[in-house]
Amino acid sequence: MSTMQVELVSVERPIWSGEANAVYARTTEGEIGVMPGHAALLGALAPGWLVRIMQADGVEQRVAVHGGFLSVRADGVSVLAEMAESADEIDTARARAALDRIGDATDEEAVAARNRALARLRAAGEQV
Repeated sequence: MSTMQVELVSVERPIWSGEANAVYARTTEGEIGVMPGHAALLGALAPGWLVRIMQADGVEQRVAVHGGFLSVRADGVSVLAEMAESADEIDTARARAALDRIGDATDEEAVAARNRALARLRAAGEQV
């Protein structure tokens, strides 16, 4: 199976870089799966979701991504995030508590906080 170079970076730090078989993400236009040889594209990442990278060694890398873009080029994929957290960095109890605390609030800050909590829980494999 062929692979492609993938890098996922946030404003704060690089998160993951290496060879992968596929990248899955939700953009503002819908869910996308990228495999080697995919057509070039640029997509804005949808709030509240994660990016999944199927590494060449078979390991799935799950990352909560908060804002940013997915760029597909002939030589690979770049995910440029405002903030990002690997699944192993996420405190699920804290994310669940934040989600419960927000409740049904609809102001801009509450919506952003809800999306961050949802992305964290989804990346950690929790039901939401």
